[in-house]
Amino acid sequence: MSLKLHLRGDIWHYRGSVAGRRLRGSTGTSDKATAQRIAAEREAEAWKGHLDGPAAVLTFAQAANLYLDAGKPHRFIDKIAAHWRDTRVKDITAGAIRQSSIILYPNASAATRNRHVIVPTQAIINHAAELELCQHIRVKRFPVTRKEKKPADWDWIAAFMGSANPHLGALACFMFLTGARISEALAVTWADIDLTERRVLIRQTKVGAERRPHLPPVLVAAIANIESNRERSAKVFKYSSRHTVKPQWRKACTRAGIEDLTFHACRHGFATALLHAGVDPVTVAKLGGWATPEHVFRTYGHAMDDDTLTERIVGTNLTQEADNKTKIKAISK
Repeated sequence: MSLKLHLRGDIWHYRGSVAGRRLRGSTGTSDKATAQRIAAEREAEAWKGHLDGPAAVLTFAQAANLYLDAGKPHRFIDKIAAHWRDTRVKDITAGAIRQSSIILYPNASAATRNRHVIVPTQAIINHAAELELCQHIRVKRFPVTRKEKKPADWDWIAAFMGSANPHLGALACFMFLTGARISEALAVTWADIDLTERRVLIRQTKVGAERRPHLPPVLVAAIANIESNRERSAKVFKYSSRHTVKPQWRKACTRAGIEDLTFHACRHGFATALLHAGVDPVTVAKLGGWATPEHVFRTYGHAMDDDTLTERIVGTNLTQEADNKTKIKAISK
């Protein structure tokens, strides 16, 4: 056997070379016979990977570690990895992935199963495929009936701020004018804010990135008016989590006599308002930290009810010129 055993304390470890590749590790046992069997399995696995290719031995646990080591999002990974454990990636089919979402979330909606299981599982395997360790996989998602959610607009935000305490009002304004998620907004500290330069650092935990959006004057004023502990490590908005915000949020909506919209309605409104202002989806995605313009357009694009928008096709000047000619003819008659 190419791998040799040696003791470290009470535990047997193995080391050696297989097909020119150095291997070493712990068997996790103090029983020598068991350790010899484990070392033999590691050696057989190494030879199989050498002769048949890495796909023959790559496990889901290994693929998940590669995914996380690359700095990819870690959300939902633990539960998925615990389900597949050392299952070889080549043995995982699209149908098995769909079934795993039902097993892991038996009472969840189709959207939750897609988001919590199918999307991250597919991402892990396809990341390994990009490293040429296995084949790519495509998994059909469960059909989802999308309910159009109402976005907040500036009138709603202004009414909300008028009935909320300064911290809560500034929080709603912040999410609407920066496109921040509630979790991202609550994580902002005074060290992240530069009111002079009108910039803020937002750590996007969902996508593992950062951005520094511009702060419009009305938002700068709202933040500046917060009476708070301004130590650099202190949170700008005093709430510890979304759960502590929610009761106060609902009370403010009731006092203002406005619809009880969700936190996400503010981020939703950020994208919708920019799109309706004529900003292209590519720019909106960049400003709000979305992964793709397609996601922005598909999720936040809402049709406008103004049928006079067709006048924009020919431009204001041409339309005005036509109106003037009509008026001149009417006067001449």
